[in-house]
Amino acid sequence: MIGPAAVEERRERFDASERREQHAALGVEVREDRGRELLVVGARAFDVGEGALEQRGEPGLEVAVLVGQHLEHGVGRRDGFDHPKRETSKVHAAARERGRPYGTWAAALPPVKALDLLTAYRTVRARTVSVSAPLSPEDALLQSMPDASPAKWHLAHTTWFFEAFVLDEHANDPLWNSYYDALGARAIERAKRGLLSRPSLDDVRAYRARVDERIAAVLLADGLTAEQRDICEVGLHHEQQHQELILSDVKHALGTQPLRPAYREDLVREAAGSIAPLSWIHVEGGLVSIGAAGRGFAFDNERPQHLAMIPPFALASRPVCNAEVIAFIADGGYTEPRFWLSDGFETARREGWRAPLYWELQDGVWLHYDLTGLREVDPASTACHLSFFEADAIARWANARLPTEAEWETAALASGARSRDGHWADDELFHPTAAPITTGLSQLYGDVWEWTASPYVAYPGFRPLGGALGEYNGKFMSGQMVLRGGSCLTPRGHVRASYRNFFPPHARWQMTGVRLATDRGAP
Repeated sequence: MIGPAAVEERRERFDASERREQHAALGVEVREDRGRELLVVGARAFDVGEGALEQRGEPGLEVAVLVGQHLEHGVGRRDGFDHPKRETSKVHAAARERGRPYGTWAAALPPVKALDLLTAYRTVRARTVSVSAPLSPEDALLQSMPDASPAKWHLAHTTWFFEAFVLDEHANDPLWNSYYDALGARAIERAKRGLLSRPSLDDVRAYRARVDERIAAVLLADGLTAEQRDICEVGLHHEQQHQELILSDVKHALGTQPLRPAYREDLVREAAGSIAPLSWIHVEGGLVSIGAAGRGFAFDNERPQHLAMIPPFALASRPVCNAEVIAFIADGGYTEPRFWLSDGFETARREGWRAPLYWELQDGVWLHYDLTGLREVDPASTACHLSFFEADAIARWANARLPTEAEWETAALASGARSRDGHWADDELFHPTAAPITTGLSQLYGDVWEWTASPYVAYPGFRPLGGALGEYNGKFMSGQMVLRGGSCLTPRGHVRASYRNFFPPHARWQMTGVRLATDRGAP
């Protein structure tokens, strides 16, 4: 039995853990050295504690030293530092005053925050280019349904975000504005983004390169205010969201074609797994803290942290697997109205749902499309591409229910699960795996976003970001349901226990699944 005391005891530890995971996801490593925390960015190490860094270099490792408000660096040797650049007298004097054992120093670099942000910026932006690299110009223009967007549009919109909100340039340019109405009318409605044949894909890539150069220049010059740096960080997490959208939108564009081509020919298909037994993890409930605390990055919809009263409940040890979906189908689940919400049953009937998205029955065998092409459904793999309506119906069929988002977060924190250990897009399988046979809660992070029973609404005391960025999350708090945990299309380090994703209840093209809950244990 997991109680509220265990949850609160682990939250502090998780705060630090989540910050380390965010650093790792953005190409930054945190090391401990003689009681000090060193921030390693590429080939440079920065002291994020008090005073100057007293780290002797290893051969070939560039080590920075914080002196006052300036960051200095030299090339490390086993016996100290040597640097070929000219000596900066101010820096040399400051270093000597602090008793540094080194003789010469390079010219001043920007503060640690700016270099950290620049490395993160370059890492995230490069990954977006990598995700889109396998696509032809024709692929990048495809828009297979109104809810999806072409990859070319994602590449341009994420660039416009930095140009408009960080550089404060072309904010009123309507071409790549998604939904920020405070900045003016948009040039094209969402459902018609696939009609934008011009600018070309090459033009968009050149546009990204120009903005990247300007962002790098302003960061190296330490030319951003604290508010602009915070917005830049929002932009990085915004771009990671679009990395996932590129994959899910491309999957829909390719998976609804007659040939069902692979996104990449070199992707490996995981071998069929074994079905892990489903058990129930009991959680005591009580008065618990929900939402993001004050430290570390979080979106505005994760704040403020607040108290919630949760009755005792139990959560399934793993998400629903394909074998259980097949049993639901065989039991007439898609045609039996008693399992469905009224809107869900009407939607399923109108849309002709008879199985999850991308599934088809051939000669009595269930096949489905993933980013490697068409393949046989693995009964042991975690089920995906289920709408909220389907997830809720499967839960009712199983004599269970969906968890609330507060239950999910409470169980996740109490479990001790680490988000970095999940199955993420970085692993390049791009499809859920079979849950491991283990005790406790598995696959809480990665594999599939898990639908909750909670509508997407504001937390008590919610305050949106200022200006047009206030439209980022708050304006969508109507007609959407909350999902938790991330998926195999999500970048590692992007998600934390308090992270709130949201989609309308009919949405199926995202990597979404279901974990069962119950009030008193096994149904």
